[in-house]
Amino acid sequence: QVQLVESGGGLVQPGGSLRLSCVASRRSFSILGLGWFRQAPGKEREKVATIRWSGETTYHADSVKGRFTISRDNAKNTVYLQMNSLKVEDTAVYYCAASHSWPLDAVDYWGQGTQVTVSS
Repeated sequence: QVQLVESGGGLVQPGGSLRLSCVASRRSFSILGLGWFRQAPGKEREKVATIRWSGETTYHADSVKGRFTISRDNAKNTVYLQMNSLKVEDTAVYYCAASHSWPLDAVDYWGQGTQVTVSS
């Protein structure tokens, strides 16, 4: 079992930046992928960005390419989501996810979520 704990959400103005962090309770070599999903009110949860726990392979949704960057620090069991040039439509609850599979389509572990609100 792996627990995921997110932090870093908050209120930011359009055009601003935030960095989300997700700490995994332990390093499991059966976990192949980590990632971030988001869910806005009234909408389905969507995949934002994913990264392999080993190697450099990443995925970013078209809606965030060029603005968001996923990265990880293996020594800290932590995955990050750097969010720049934030837009009102980025407002959502952001969830950290981990999977035993790659690509990260089937999520095995979820974090509790952190709210990101982009508003003037």
